[in-house]
Amino acid sequence: MGFYERSQQRGSFDNLVLEVVPLSAAKANEVLVKTHAVSLQYRDLMIGGAGYPGLVRDKLVPCSDMAGEVIAVGADVTQWKVGDRVSANFMLDKLHDELTPEIAATALGGASHGVLTEFRTFPAHSLVEIPEHLSYEEAATLPCAAVTAYNALMSGFSPMKAGDTILVQGTGGVSIFALQFAVASGATVISLSSSDEKLKTAKKLGAKHVINYKTTPEWDAGVLKITNGSGVDRVIEVVGNATLKRSIAATKMNGSIDIIGALGGAPMPHPWI
Repeated sequence: MGFYERSQQRGSFDNLVLEVVPLSAAKANEVLVKTHAVSLQYRDLMIGGAGYPGLVRDKLVPCSDMAGEVIAVGADVTQWKVGDRVSANFMLDKLHDELTPEIAATALGGASHGVLTEFRTFPAHSLVEIPEHLSYEEAATLPCAAVTAYNALMSGFSPMKAGDTILVQGTGGVSIFALQFAVASGATVISLSSSDEKLKTAKKLGAKHVINYKTTPEWDAGVLKITNGSGVDRVIEVVGNATLKRSIAATKMNGSIDIIGALGGAPMPHPWI
C-alpha cells in the first residue's frame, strides 16, 4: 500500500486529503520509485489556489519536484536498478527541445498527477541520476527552479558569458539559482529585493550590486546608474506584467529578457504551460 495527497477541489490547500491506495507494479518500461523528498514551487501555490493559467487535471496529486530511490524496475528497463537515486523530469516526455501539446500534457503536478506521494511509477526515460554529493532534499529542488534558471541563462539566441551583467528579480528559487549560475560563469549580478536581509544573503552568494525596490521604486534608473547608462545584458524576469516595463528600460540594446514568472499577475491562460 502507498499514500498520496490529492486535491479534491482547487482553491485552498485545506482541500488536500490523504488517500491510501494499492501500490501499483511497474509496467515493462516503468520504474517504481520511493519518494524521499519533495520541494514546493511557486507554481504549486498557484495551482493549489486555482490561480494557474495552464492545464490542471481534476483531483490532482500536486507538486512537480522530487527525489527518490528506485525500488523496482519493469521487465524491459535496462538503465536503472534497485537502489539508484533519481529525480524526475518536470515534463516526463520532454527529452529534447521540441514541445508539443502531448508532451506538455506530461507536466507533473498540473496536467499530469504529481509527486506528493510515498511511491510513484515513472517512465524509465523520464528519470535522471542524482549526483553522489547531493542529498535527496537538495536534489528535489533542481527539476523546476534550477533547470529553468539554467535554460534561461545558458540557452536561447545568446547564452550568458563571462563579463555579462545580469539583473535578477527577487530571491525565490529561480532567482537564487540564476544568481549562482551567473556568478559561477563570471557574470556580474545585480539583485533586486524588498528585503535588506535577503539582499545581504544575495551579496553573500556573489551579487555585486543590490537594490531594494521598496525604497527605490524606480529601480530601473538604479540599474542604469550602476551600468553607466548602458543597461544589463539580461534580465531574469520572474514578476511579469507589473515589472516588464522597467525591465525593458533596464536592458541594453541587443540585450534579452527571460520572462519566467507571474508574481505580478497571471498571464493569459494557455494549455501548454
